[in-house]
Amino acid sequence: MKKIINKPEQVVQDMLAGLAYAYSDKIKKLPQADVIIQKEFKQPQVALISGGGSGHEPSHAGFVGDGMLSAAVCGAVFTSPTPDQIFEAIQAADQGQGVFLIIKNYSGDVMNFEMAKDLAEMEDIAVDYVVVDDDIAVEDSLYTQGKRGVAGTILVHKILGAAARRGASLEEIKALADQLVPQIKTIGVALSGATVPEVGQPGFVLDDNEMEYGVGIHGEPGYRREALKPSKDLAEELIHKLKDAFDFQSGETYGVLVNGLGATPLMELFVFTHDIAQLFEAEHLTIPFKKVGDYMTAIDMAGLSVTMIKLQDNWLDYLNESVDTIAW
Repeated sequence: MKKIINKPEQVVQDMLAGLAYAYSDKIKKLPQADVIIQKEFKQPQVALISGGGSGHEPSHAGFVGDGMLSAAVCGAVFTSPTPDQIFEAIQAADQGQGVFLIIKNYSGDVMNFEMAKDLAEMEDIAVDYVVVDDDIAVEDSLYTQGKRGVAGTILVHKILGAAARRGASLEEIKALADQLVPQIKTIGVALSGATVPEVGQPGFVLDDNEMEYGVGIHGEPGYRREALKPSKDLAEELIHKLKDAFDFQSGETYGVLVNGLGATPLMELFVFTHDIAQLFEAEHLTIPFKKVGDYMTAIDMAGLSVTMIKLQDNWLDYLNESVDTIAW
């Protein structure tokens, strides 16, 4: 294992200290918790909080800032944050308008965020939440009941963040979230496993000529392993799965997020993006929103995911609004 770290057990704390130092104009770290929060709030609004295990950078701390998240809770690598951590984030981010939690669908995350919600409500802080389950690859994988929450979570941050900044109430944000999450779907492919610093070896190993469709962002098993294929073939496989999930109809409007998993060069992400563009054209889909880069990684995993959102109402306006964050 070759990593630029000090002690493996200290990697999250060291990372957060460096992050807060590098972007001290935008964010700060809570003194006694692994929580990144906006440096200052411009106006009172519903606070948005997300988080989960570390190792998915820039998620979620990179999306803290005006127009997106109020705070992000950072657990140990691939490990859910504790209810106490999440409760501290809720207390610090609450501006008197209520707090909304955006939770990826992993058993530990759901349980601990719900426990923190209960703690906050005992302190008379209004809290609601949504569980994001955008991964269409498999159901009931490791750590999960139902579908996993993956890169589509970032689009939830963005759209709900815009609504909150415009003054939406806690009830309105909950209604929007419940409408939004079913319209976001993601599927990915991995070329290599991820190495957790404290473990020191990859969570799974693929041969040099192998890839696996549908691997999760913690290395959970996918749905098929086979010989490595050209980007065009990967694009056809993943978009075919998304077509089945959405039941594409000619003339429909979608947004697309092509997400690197940590060790895939932008060159390759753009090659893949060119290939899916041709498939969208063949399906006669309109794609006014496109984003390519590393947004929800899996440490040093090679591979990518593609997320599609079926656009409705003013969601495109929300996606296009400017924000003041590190990573968007």
